[in-house]
Amino acid sequence: MTRSLSYTPDGVAAYDDLGEAIEAPGTTWATVASADRADLDAVAERFDVHPLHVEDVLNDVRPKTEVLDEYTFLLVKAARFRVGETTFLEEIRTQQVGIFIGDDWLVTMTAEAVAPVDDVWDRVAADERRVLSRGADYAGYLVFDRIVDGYFDLLDELEDDIETVEERVVEAPDPETLALINDLRRELLSIRRVVWPSRDAANALYRGDADHVTEPIEKYYRDVYDHLVQVVELTETYRDLTAGARDIYLNTLSQSTNEVMRRLTVVATVVLPLTLVAGVFGMNFEAMPELSWPYAYHATMLGMAAVAVILTAYFSREGWL
Repeated sequence: MTRSLSYTPDGVAAYDDLGEAIEAPGTTWATVASADRADLDAVAERFDVHPLHVEDVLNDVRPKTEVLDEYTFLLVKAARFRVGETTFLEEIRTQQVGIFIGDDWLVTMTAEAVAPVDDVWDRVAADERRVLSRGADYAGYLVFDRIVDGYFDLLDELEDDIETVEERVVEAPDPETLALINDLRRELLSIRRVVWPSRDAANALYRGDADHVTEPIEKYYRDVYDHLVQVVELTETYRDLTAGARDIYLNTLSQSTNEVMRRLTVVATVVLPLTLVAGVFGMNFEAMPELSWPYAYHATMLGMAAVAVILTAYFSREGWL
């Protein structure tokens, strides 16, 4: 689906025909959400967008910024949880978003509808004066900023999951808990792979490398860069928390194993002398003096019971039971 509009400080107008939007005065914004390469190429040709950049939008390419004479190309990834998941930890899905910033035009390309782009589009279409009074570089910043805000939303939800997992590790550690910890680490790694290159992309926009980003708007991209730095720091912090939860799980499991081994050792220690006595009197020798004693059996049983009681009392006092 392709949509186009043009806006000036006086207002905004939507067009069914892209050519009319391009010819209209003010800033032109065209957005296309389609997995069909032909739909993307049709818009790209009108703005002289390089085919390789269109290909980047359709492929899983790391976020980046490329500055050309005709426009500045910003490729970022919108991230969200998969819709319809019912498990405790949902899988994160990323969507490629291509943002092309020209002198008086903006093009956004996605393979499917992306919420941050639609949100900013609605703000412009609603005649928001703060947006209309600025150029295409500011609208591009709004899209980029809204995508970064989505990273914070993901981390907020993952933080709740981390707290839940930490409680489960302490209360009832089991293999399922370890699997959840590993899932959390994998999701945080996915976010890290998105955020780190996005930070570098924002860095190129605020430091003056892009001619199509005016100096007054550069500070807005600096704000996005600061947010991405914060996301990176939060991601690393949460990875440390999950690593700590995993260590707690492994320590708890090791402690539980040690406890079982200690109890088995106590049992074996108590039974060992009893087995020795039973073995001695189980030998088939004719010349065993104790065999002719009428109370030998009773004395032996009492002695074995006394040994067992004494050893059990000793281990109990030492805290091994």
